[in-house]
Amino acid sequence: MAAKLKKGDKVVVLAGKDKGREGTILSVDPKAGKAVVEGLNMAVRHQRQTQTSQGGRMPKAMPIDLSNLAMVDPKEGGPTRVGFRVEDGKKVRFAKKSGEVIDA
Repeated sequence: MAAKLKKGDKVVVLAGKDKGREGTILSVDPKAGKAVVEGLNMAVRHQRQTQTSQGGRMPKAMPIDLSNLAMVDPKEGGPTRVGFRVEDGKKVRFAKKSGEVIDA
């Protein structure tokens, strides 16, 4: 199946503790169906001190299920679903809410 959400996309969280918040996708794991979004779903991880890095409690963005994320519409804002269509012989993603092409 083609990737509807990719690294660098601006998304909004639909469910969970960060519902309604927006962020940018840092990485996607298609096999697990999860994505890491910048600044969302933060958890505290304890880091042991080493010679090169300071130890302590470090906040870390944890993966969110792709079903709980929606693309932010580039024209209207707010959540939208993503569809595919062929334009000029090239497959592109578009926002179903406004019809705006996401991939230029």
